[in-house]
Amino acid sequence: MLSSKARYALRALVALARMGGAQATAGELAERADAPRKFLEAILLELGRRGVVVSRRGKLGGYVLARAPEAISFAEVIRVIDGPLALAPCVSRLAFRKCDDCVDLATCSIREALLLARDATAQVLEGYTLADAAAGVRMSRPDDPAGAALQAPRASARARKSATA
Repeated sequence: MLSSKARYALRALVALARMGGAQATAGELAERADAPRKFLEAILLELGRRGVVVSRRGKLGGYVLARAPEAISFAEVIRVIDGPLALAPCVSRLAFRKCDDCVDLATCSIREALLLARDATAQVLEGYTLADAAAGVRMSRPDDPAGAALQAPRASARARKSATA
């Protein structure tokens, strides 16, 4: 499950992406991310150490994205804050290790499902960037009732006709 820390990080970074290169203070970002300021400051410090944001000190200081929002994926941010995307260490690409209670990787009855889950999760999160989130891009799933409710209603034929007239 995504931690509160990762959610705050993503919200703050999406807010920065929406600012088009302008800088924001930790207080401004905390307000936009609906996050506790001190907690967000610690998160921003870690994101700065890992090259996601750049901080400028002083009275006129603040934070900016270190790279274009199109170049920063949700997967990168989550890995910085929460660690590997995998549900178990035996299926992690970046932090692989055999599970403590595993007898044999080759005969593990759950590893295949965990590999598939890791691959699907990574595919979605690697393909979704801060720019996508800032622009409100929705990755729709036909079997997701919440996703259908979030999509903007289609304009009626009359509205489309009058818009082109």
